[in-house]
Amino acid sequence: MSKILVIDDESFLRDMIRYALEQKGFEVIEAMSSADGVVQAQEQRPDLILCDVNMGQPDAGYTTLAQLRADPATAVIPFILMTGLADAAGMRHGMDLGADDYLPKPFKVDELYATVNARLRKAQTVREEAEKKLSILRSQISLMLPHEMRTPLNGIISNAEMLAESAAALDPQTIAEMSQEICQSGQRLERLIENFLIYAQLEIVATDPQSISRLRAAKTIQPAQVVRAAAMAQAEKAGRLEDLRLDLADTPLPMAEDYFRKIVVELVQNALRFSDAGLAVRVRLQATAADVELTVRDDGRGFSTEQISRVGAYMQFERKMQDEQGFGLGLAIAKKLVELHGGELTIDSNPGIGSTVTVKLPAT
Repeated sequence: MSKILVIDDESFLRDMIRYALEQKGFEVIEAMSSADGVVQAQEQRPDLILCDVNMGQPDAGYTTLAQLRADPATAVIPFILMTGLADAAGMRHGMDLGADDYLPKPFKVDELYATVNARLRKAQTVREEAEKKLSILRSQISLMLPHEMRTPLNGIISNAEMLAESAAALDPQTIAEMSQEICQSGQRLERLIENFLIYAQLEIVATDPQSISRLRAAKTIQPAQVVRAAAMAQAEKAGRLEDLRLDLADTPLPMAEDYFRKIVVELVQNALRFSDAGLAVRVRLQATAADVELTVRDDGRGFSTEQISRVGAYMQFERKMQDEQGFGLGLAIAKKLVELHGGELTIDSNPGIGSTVTVKLPAT
């Protein structure tokens, strides 16, 4: 049985709506003011909210909506505004605040049923889709995570065991080398776990329109600095600073700095990993009339059309030959981040020639 909260200061209208909905088997909760409605929503967690726009004061319904959308516990509850003044500006304002629908007054009982049922069906569809994606994600993680972790763990355990058992017989240089291998394997494992957690979080965000809206509200004001710092750090780590070519035009873009930095790190790291020392890796940031473009180009081994088409969270390129872990996941994270922000990530690549990854994000 679905639970519906009705917020309206007119008792006769609340009674009419309650009676009509109870006839269809719904459980109905009532609130006579904006403040009472917020409390009832937070305590009762209804499946849907019907709220009048004007309750003793103009725009009280908008205030109620804004408060509930700001609270993570109530942010995703379907919200229908009821009003006798359903002008275009008011409807646009309500939709901007996160309203799911409008029900103009006066309305017939059949219109009430149709609107309520439509929103409940949509909410159920969203829940089912989210559960489906989470089920697939859980299955993928359960299959792939143990396998992905085994290589760095083996490096850590084998070197640690040798140090524990034979430290007295080993010379300082060998001990230093084995310690370095342990450190590198630990860092590799840390990055792998971090990427799995990030990807899982993004999959959950992708099922929630409100979370996507909050994601897109963030800004990076000086992305050129982010690109320069992240790209140089990766090139220095790979011992290839002299191969890095930067062409950066500073232009604000609609993404949080941390997420934009993650994209740059993954793309530059892959370009360095899949190209040989001495070959240039070119990173360009520019603004066009419609969007902001980040391109990362290398003259490395490149990939076939089939390999590119298989890009996904748990797909890696030439894994047996190159012994690379996490490439598919890192690229999938970058792609998912771009798409969640309303952008597009494309790959242009040919075996033996190189690759160009282009990220396009809407201009702010």
